[in-house]
Amino acid sequence: MTATVRRRKPEPMKPAGNGSRPARGPLAKAPTGIAGLDEITNGGLPRGRPTLVCGGAGCGKTLLAMEFLVRGALEYNEPGVFMSFEETADDLVENARSLGFDLQRLSARRRLLLDYVRVERTELTEAGEYDLEGLFIRLGHAIDSIGAKRVVLDTIELLFSGLSDRFVVRAELARLFRWLKTKRVTAIVTGEREAGHLTRHGLEEYVSDCVILLDQRVMEQSATRRLRILKYRGSAHGGNETPFLIDDHGVSVLPITSLGLAHQATTAHLSTGIAGLDAMFGRKGYFRGNTVLVSGTAGTGKSSLAAHFAEATCRRGERCLYFAFEESPSEITRNMRSIGIDLEPWMHRDLLRVHAQRPTALGLEAHLVAMHRLIDDWQPRVVVVDPVTNMIAVGSETEVKAMLARLIDFMKLRQITALFTSLTEGGGAAERSDLGVSSLMDVWMLLGNLEANGERNRAIQIVKARGMAHSNQVREFVMTDRGITLVDVSRRADGSVAIGSTRGVQQKQAPAGDAKPSRRRRVE
Repeated sequence: MTATVRRRKPEPMKPAGNGSRPARGPLAKAPTGIAGLDEITNGGLPRGRPTLVCGGAGCGKTLLAMEFLVRGALEYNEPGVFMSFEETADDLVENARSLGFDLQRLSARRRLLLDYVRVERTELTEAGEYDLEGLFIRLGHAIDSIGAKRVVLDTIELLFSGLSDRFVVRAELARLFRWLKTKRVTAIVTGEREAGHLTRHGLEEYVSDCVILLDQRVMEQSATRRLRILKYRGSAHGGNETPFLIDDHGVSVLPITSLGLAHQATTAHLSTGIAGLDAMFGRKGYFRGNTVLVSGTAGTGKSSLAAHFAEATCRRGERCLYFAFEESPSEITRNMRSIGIDLEPWMHRDLLRVHAQRPTALGLEAHLVAMHRLIDDWQPRVVVVDPVTNMIAVGSETEVKAMLARLIDFMKLRQITALFTSLTEGGGAAERSDLGVSSLMDVWMLLGNLEANGERNRAIQIVKARGMAHSNQVREFVMTDRGITLVDVSRRADGSVAIGSTRGVQQKQAPAGDAKPSRRRRVE
């Protein structure tokens, strides 16, 4: 008997949207609540779909997945199920407590369900067909019992540790992911990374809608963690490696540019704290929200200039947060007192806080997160980082520059005026910062020592000041018991500038009626 198959004439497609293309809507996403992760995923993980989080041992897969559940329960009213094939419920509770998460309380409120499935490879025997029906029944019951919207399966390889048939494994994994989609839960499945592959069974190539790769590496005795979005179906996402940190506040992801160039610029000005220096900026000082770099060799007065700015901030009744990477708060107050700057009263009035720490105490990511949190908690209007070049001890020049880019973006959005000091090496190019960060700054001032007649005299020049007229002169300054004072320019008969003791002698020997020391300040 011959069967005749008749093809149905296809119905014409109805135009949608503007009539030329099908209408497209944004992909539904579930925010993770993890700082920075929602940013690089453009809103979170795909809602109602599985996400694979893979990486080697100790890279943070379990903790990231757990925080995803906890934040969902606390902040988005989405209960979650955590099914573990490796750690018991008691172990999970204890580990999460180190991040400040109370899993027992969430379980008692039916916002979280912890389920440990014991899988011992030595007890597995490969015989007959293999399927996950038992897992589906158990997981389905857990989801229904609390109305879960989020699910974590950790670590999936243990389910198949006794199986050798890769085709069966992949088929069952594909079926598991399809089943999770039918339950309409937003799921994270964690997987162990193997050499040459993201996972042991190649999940990422077949069934994952989103793939997040975690990595932990040690460079120059410093351990750092990195996160990368390898795949995200139906959504734009950041593709760069991004540092992340795990501390007692949970997971913090640090994208290279937190907010890009979306900050607003103001025309308000702030005094530098030094009258002569204000005059070099047209008697106005810095723009509010500017980033200022003060660079120079050792002993040129960088910290003294930063202390002037901090004191001026406090005198206006505004808060200043001072990050010190070289001196203790006690040393800073003692040393600044020698030039007439008393910072201690401002510290007692809580207008000035000095956070002192050796750069080697933490990695770059930890320093950045700590700075973010201190700024968010205290809300200063001015931040001083002295000196930023000490960070080179815990990272390469490229890594430190990337860290500064993140910090600058963070502060610019909040209209925080930031002053960074930078140590340069003698004998090199004058107009060069050791970290190559001058391009990130709005204002760059260079301090130096002028050697003449057997003495060293300090000088300052403004290399750049975006959007502001500023002096092009190299000005001598002196340290007095009343702070930094810029001295007037004194010229010899041949037009050259006299500095130091030569300037003093010339002024004393000048006969009455002769030309006085030049006070001209060229502004361009």
